[in-house]
Amino acid sequence: MSVENLKAYIESGVLELYVLGDLSPEEALSVEEMAAKHPEIRDELAAIEEAMEQYAYQNAIEPSADVESKLFEKLGLTDIETEGNQATQSTPIYVEETRIVPLDSSSGSIKVLRYALVACVALLIVSTAALFITYNKLNDAHDQIASLNLDKQKFAGVVSKMEFENQGLENIAAMADSKEWATIRLEGQAYSPSSKMKVYWNKKDKSVLINYVAMDLPKADPKHEYQLWALVDGKPVSLGVFGSSDSTGREALVKMQAIEKAQAFAVTLEPMGGSVNPTMDKLTVMGGV
Repeated sequence: MSVENLKAYIESGVLELYVLGDLSPEEALSVEEMAAKHPEIRDELAAIEEAMEQYAYQNAIEPSADVESKLFEKLGLTDIETEGNQATQSTPIYVEETRIVPLDSSSGSIKVLRYALVACVALLIVSTAALFITYNKLNDAHDQIASLNLDKQKFAGVVSKMEFENQGLENIAAMADSKEWATIRLEGQAYSPSSKMKVYWNKKDKSVLINYVAMDLPKADPKHEYQLWALVDGKPVSLGVFGSSDSTGREALVKMQAIEKAQAFAVTLEPMGGSVNPTMDKLTVMGGV
């Protein structure tokens, strides 16, 4: 395990939970295996145990007489009054079957019991604090993971776009070297003056390609898509529909319907599935051959 991973493991809060006994048997066994392999973890466990013990003693609270008497009643300890009218307490005794065992109240047994109770309360406080710290660390870790996933998605999107554009540029370069292909530049019209795109028309086999890399059209809403038209003898002929320019989940160059001859090419925004005739008030781009 690297130094960074070892440090992260120590700071995760799992060692505090191990000392407090809040781990499952499998998790506790995992901690013990790690401690056997790494002296740093053994030292950290020892330091946590010592810190909790010191905290318990430093924050010990002397219980009130009322609490003490109720506690003794629960434990089966009773007081025996002295003879006469004196209020002096005698030595408390613990009764077990027929045998009476006197307990000396000045001994350390009761004090140990008191400190044990205080230590339990202190451990509960420390356990709550450790769980709170661990919860916050887990939330921070979740936020960091979410942020990393978002960055990963953004990076993947950038890489995909670069690969998409690179593929398109390579294809375009190959087409530029061929005299069979004519490049038609379509410019923005009144509906969208800043729009532009390119259409490639093969003079030999009459195939038509649109270039998504060099396309700049407004994003269409879910109910509309773009339709390519060829102007043949003054009449529009549909060459098919396609998505808006931000669609990168396809080839950079997309093949449309072939056309034997054309005086111009144009694009309009139409309802999904296309239209029989172009919607002229949504004429987006157009260019002559």
